[in-house]
Amino acid sequence: MIKSMTGYGRGQVQVDGLSFSVEIRAVNHRYGDINIKAPRLLMPMEAQIKKLVSAVLKRGKIDVFISQETTSQSASQPVVNRPLADAYMQVFQQLVEDYKLDGGVSLGLLIAQKDVLLVQETAIGEKELANCLFQALETALKTLVAMRENEGEATRVDIEQRLDSLTELLEVIVGRAPQVPLEWQLKLKERLARLGDDAGDPQRVAQEIAIFADRCDISEEITRFNSHLDQFRELLNQTEPVGRQLDFLVQELNREANTMGSKSNDGDLTRQVVLLKSELEKIREQVQNIE
Repeated sequence: MIKSMTGYGRGQVQVDGLSFSVEIRAVNHRYGDINIKAPRLLMPMEAQIKKLVSAVLKRGKIDVFISQETTSQSASQPVVNRPLADAYMQVFQQLVEDYKLDGGVSLGLLIAQKDVLLVQETAIGEKELANCLFQALETALKTLVAMRENEGEATRVDIEQRLDSLTELLEVIVGRAPQVPLEWQLKLKERLARLGDDAGDPQRVAQEIAIFADRCDISEEITRFNSHLDQFRELLNQTEPVGRQLDFLVQELNREANTMGSKSNDGDLTRQVVLLKSELEKIREQVQNIE
């Protein structure tokens, strides 16, 4: 199935108070270029993330954005900074004794001191992290692939219609090409007839006609063009990524079209070749976005 290189996918999963949100954006690129932006705690997993992404997305500039947040109070808890609390208590008790103050040291006074009471995140195991992250990543990849497939199908339909147009234009060229040397021969004979006795050597005239016919013969180019069209259609039905192969075939089709144009020596034929190249350019633009 033809797939576009452009797409967007998002996945969000919550597991045991942990939540990961994964966004993937992909655009055209000659090769596969994967960039990951993720929290520091996921740095050890970046190689595995790239491996999973590259197994699904073979080509394109791919940006993966990962954000992580806690979803319940169990992910953090208050703790007492005991060394600091003990130090404050010693200072307060010493002040009470030195200044003969009434009353003891209250809890409110103690916890009001900076950093005596801290909030710490609960340690999360690597297995739990990976489980939550890869579920979100898988969802994002599936969403993106679905978008790529939908756009790819639309691209395939458009290209096939243009291939049909190329076939029709080529049929016109095939019908017109043999007439060009015949018409040139007829015009040449008419000119020579007007010259009368000064028409020149008949053998030389026949040689010139043969040279012209050979020079404007595009039968080989037409054969190769048809062959490339057949290969193009076959590739459109492949399941593997074929973007680079299609790009190469478009170049070869353009090469044959250019040669036909340079050999045409005929206004009608040249106009058909120009239309042929115009359709090829539209196909080339579409192929640039195929994985």
